[in-house]
Amino acid sequence: MKEFSVKQTNTMNRVVLPTFSIEIDRNQPVAIYSDVDLQTALVEYLTNEKEQFVYDCQDGLYERLSVKDHIIFFKKWFSCSIPLRELLVMFDLQDCATKPLRKCLISEARRVYYAKYYMMQDELLVFQEPISGVNIKTINIFLQLLQQMQEEERSTVVLVSTAEQALLLSECAYHLRSEGLQQLEVEQEVDRSDEQIKTDKNPIVEQLFKIPAKVDDKVILFDPPEIDFIESHSGKAFIYVHNESFPVDLTLTEMEEKLELYGFYRCHRSYIVNLQKVREIITWSKNTYSLRINNSTQSTIPLSRTKLHVIQEIFKLK
Repeated sequence: MKEFSVKQTNTMNRVVLPTFSIEIDRNQPVAIYSDVDLQTALVEYLTNEKEQFVYDCQDGLYERLSVKDHIIFFKKWFSCSIPLRELLVMFDLQDCATKPLRKCLISEARRVYYAKYYMMQDELLVFQEPISGVNIKTINIFLQLLQQMQEEERSTVVLVSTAEQALLLSECAYHLRSEGLQQLEVEQEVDRSDEQIKTDKNPIVEQLFKIPAKVDDKVILFDPPEIDFIESHSGKAFIYVHNESFPVDLTLTEMEEKLELYGFYRCHRSYIVNLQKVREIITWSKNTYSLRINNSTQSTIPLSRTKLHVIQEIFKLK
């Protein structure tokens, strides 16, 4: 176990970073999500006060060098004993190996960073937004990298800006707020028989209902079909409509009971999804799943392993 501690401090950007301490198990990465200001303050603190290098996938590569030349260079620089071909395959770089970096896609360049950081052999790695803006293949590669780090007993902390990413990357996920650090609820997986799955109700439209949300001194009433998904964090529920979030006074359980009739499903302990908005079921590494929503940002929502069978039944995939 390795302690990851932060003392309260005013950072250069005037954000007050709360005091917190967590234990990092080498068999489980830690994911911390927060707003941009707090994340920036945390990175600043780690860099200046703790002298901890933060891997932000921003610099340290050379535009004129090919992908393969990068791997050869870093392999020699960090005295990495893994064969070149194995590294290229491990980070799925074999198809772009001869490309100069300046011609690589964002996702390809990001995987070059992953390879570099892996070869550095640091005992503790702190990643900042490692899967932001990349494709599904690259997210899978990063998940495999985290798993490889666990097998090598190297500690990892991942800083992200959404709860969805935090829950995807680790079962040990936290929300950093100005009040402190709070662990996100992760659903305990319980085996369910086929008979139990069949007893789950299929959603049908039956009656009129609107969700009230408070915005300043107004109350806005949302029709269920408008809602993309509902998220619960820090003891508060939020509905997401057209990439905007609105706080509601109802609990997730109360909304689950009312919205089931309108095609909504509790896909995770902290999420209810509008099934009409689901475009894709994504299978990640380590038997982890997400639902991709058909909205402008293509949001991904965590899907619990115990709920996968129900989703497959609803969409008649089995």
